[in-house]
Amino acid sequence: MITHRAVARACLLASMLGLASCQTTTQPGTVGVERKQALLLSSAQVDQAAVQAYQQTVAVAAKKRALNRDAGQVARVRGIAQRLIPATSVFRPDAPRWKWEVNVITSGEINAWCMPGGKIAVYTGLIEKLRVTDDELAAVMGHEIAHALREHGRERASQQAVQQTVVGVGAALLGIGDAGASLANIVADVTVGLPYSREFEHEADRIGVELAARAGYDPRAAVSLWQKMSQASGGGPPQFLSTHPSPESRIKDLQVYAAKVMPLYQGARR
Repeated sequence: MITHRAVARACLLASMLGLASCQTTTQPGTVGVERKQALLLSSAQVDQAAVQAYQQTVAVAAKKRALNRDAGQVARVRGIAQRLIPATSVFRPDAPRWKWEVNVITSGEINAWCMPGGKIAVYTGLIEKLRVTDDELAAVMGHEIAHALREHGRERASQQAVQQTVVGVGAALLGIGDAGASLANIVADVTVGLPYSREFEHEADRIGVELAARAGYDPRAAVSLWQKMSQASGGGPPQFLSTHPSPESRIKDLQVYAAKVMPLYQGARR
């Protein structure tokens, strides 16, 4: 978990290196997600890196003939995204204008993610193995979109970039050479490869149920989705979700916040 003390240390280190200070770029919404973040890289830097990382991922999938193979699945996923995206304005007025991309990758993995700037991928394993309803699919997509809205990828990439800057300075002084990875690789790693922290997961869960509710999807489906994921993974979370929130605590939290946004869902359904 990223503590307030850790954020403070990151901000202090960033100021020493002449980087950006701590801030937040989202509104709290009905679910009330508020936290200062050490966003040490600019949105433009991270979004550009995400475009590069996303294009590489899509190109690999296309080469394997795994990109958007089922037109019905693609239409379903993109249709849900089209309803979720306008709801992002509650948290970020600029988000509906992002250059959103939504693709489906044929893979047995139970997986989905959203890179910074709105670059989404949903894996067929999630759709087929869990037999998700539209409400459940909206729950997982809302959760992943929430990571992008809260700029969790940018926050983690910032932390890694600062660490690599410090290592790079030390390496240069020792004559070792370049010790850093490209920002595109960092963004891909923190978005796709590594599970998020407990705090990030709770934020994405809560924002995700609000996005779903505002888009007219039943927010309670997040609970049934998580139950399916837990069963499919033998009682634990799938690879793309954090190991930190236990299934029991996560379900309880989702139940509380799904109930909190039910009036939004009911209003959207009228």
